[in-house]
Amino acid sequence: MGILDIEVWGKDSKKHEERLGTCKVDISALPLKQANCLELPLESCLGTLLMLVTLTPCAGVSVSDLCVCPLADPSERKQIAQRFSLRNSLKNMKDVGILQVKVLKAVDLLAADFSGKSDPFCLLELGNDRLQTHTIYKNLNPEWNKVFTFPVKDIHDVLEVTVFDEDGDKPPDFLGKVAIPLLSIRDGQTNCYVLKNKDLEQAFKGVIYLEMDLIYNPIKASIRTFTPREKRFVEDSRKLSKKILSRDVDRVKRLTMTVWNTVQFLTSCFRWESTLRSTVAFVQKWLSLETVEVLTFLVFLVTVWNFELYMIPLALSLLCVYNFIRPTMGKVGSIQDSQESTDVDEEKYEDDKESEKKGLIERIYMVQDIVSTVQNILEEIASFGERIKNTFNWTVPFLSFLACLILAVATITLYFIPLRYIILIWGINKFTKKFRNPYAIDNNELLDFLSRVPSDVQKVQYAELKPGSSQSPLRKKRSTL
Repeated sequence: MGILDIEVWGKDSKKHEERLGTCKVDISALPLKQANCLELPLESCLGTLLMLVTLTPCAGVSVSDLCVCPLADPSERKQIAQRFSLRNSLKNMKDVGILQVKVLKAVDLLAADFSGKSDPFCLLELGNDRLQTHTIYKNLNPEWNKVFTFPVKDIHDVLEVTVFDEDGDKPPDFLGKVAIPLLSIRDGQTNCYVLKNKDLEQAFKGVIYLEMDLIYNPIKASIRTFTPREKRFVEDSRKLSKKILSRDVDRVKRLTMTVWNTVQFLTSCFRWESTLRSTVAFVQKWLSLETVEVLTFLVFLVTVWNFELYMIPLALSLLCVYNFIRPTMGKVGSIQDSQESTDVDEEKYEDDKESEKKGLIERIYMVQDIVSTVQNILEEIASFGERIKNTFNWTVPFLSFLACLILAVATITLYFIPLRYIILIWGINKFTKKFRNPYAIDNNELLDFLSRVPSDVQKVQYAELKPGSSQSPLRKKRSTL
C-alpha cells in the first residue's frame, strides 16, 4: 500500500523504444473495491494518462512446502468448497475458484551448463499471476516439493509451467514447458508431463511431475465465459515467420474450401445440376435422377413453408448432439524470425547515401509490418472458423454443453416470444449499459464465448504427450550419431 510508479513508453516500427513520461499514484489514499477514475499529468512531457484503478484484496495466492498443504486439511478444504458451492453462485462473481498445484520434481532435464549439469527452477503462470520455485543447483533431476495456490478468475485459463536454468546475471536458459487447460485437470492425481519446446508443438528433453486440485463454481464459470477475457500483461509479441504464415494460409484455405463446397452443393441443388451428395448418394441406386430432384424440390417447399426462427438454434443444438455421439478431431503447427542493416562512411555523397539507406530501411520495416499484419489477420480468420467447428465437435465438453444449453434456451424463447420483443429487450440493454455502469467495457458475448474455445493450433499445444510416446529431437540426433 505505497506509491505506484507508472511509466509510459512508445515503440515504433523499427523496434526502438522511448520513455515518454512518468507519473505516480498513492495507493493508500484510494478506497477498496471501488473503480477510481484518475487523470494523471505526465511529469516529463505534455499529456495526461486516464486510467481506472480498483483495489481488490487478493485471496488464495500462496507458496508453501509440501507438509503445509492448504487443501490437505479436511476442515480448510470443506470451508473452501463451501465458498464455491452453488448457494454462493451470485456472490463475488470474479472469484470463480481456487487451484492448488504441487510441483514435485523433474527428471532427465537438458544439461545447460558446461559441467553437464543445470541449475533448474520452475515458473508457474496462470493468467497474470506468476509464482516460482527456488533454484536447485547442479542437478538434472531436481525435487522442489512446493505447493502453489492460485485464485481462478476464468475457468478457461491455461496453467503454464516452464522450467528454466538459472544463469547468474544473464537471462535464464529455457529447459522445457507444458501448458495445462484448467478444465483438463484430474484432481488429486500425480501426473507426469513430457516437457515441450517454446512453441509447445514438439517434445523436448525431460518430464515434470505435478499434482493439481481444482475447486470452482460452475455457474460463476459459465457467466464469466460471456465476459471479455483478461489480457495478459506480459505477452510475447508475435514474430514474423515464413512457417507460421504458410501454415495460416493453409488453415484459411481449408476453411474457405469447406465454405465453397457447401455453397456449391446448395447451388447445384437449386440449379438441378447434380443429385444430393453424401447422405442421399446411396438413394441413386434405386431412384432415378428426376425422382431425387423432385424430392429435393418438395423438401425445399415443405421446409420454407414450415420454417420458424426457433428452428435455427434447434438445428445447431442437434448438430452438437450429433457430434457428441460421433466426435471428431484436428491438428496443426510452429515459429521463426528475420531483420537488420549497416552503416556508410564517405565524404562527398555521405548525406545522399545515408538518406537513401534510411529510405531502404524504412521500406524493409514497412514490408515486415505489412506481412506481419497479414499473418495476424490470417491467423485470426483461421482461428475464428476453427473455434466455431470445435464448439460443435465437443473439443471442450464444458463449452459445448454450455452452447447446447444456450441454444436450447434460445429455441424455447423464440418459440414463445415474438422476435420484435427480444430485439427490443436486447436494444434497451445495450443502450442503457453505459448509464447503469459508466466504466463498463463494450463487448460481444458471442465473440467472448468463442475466444475461450481452442483453435486447432491450441489443441496441439495443449495436448498431453505420454512419456515415451514421442522421442525428443535431441534424443533422435543422438540415436543417429
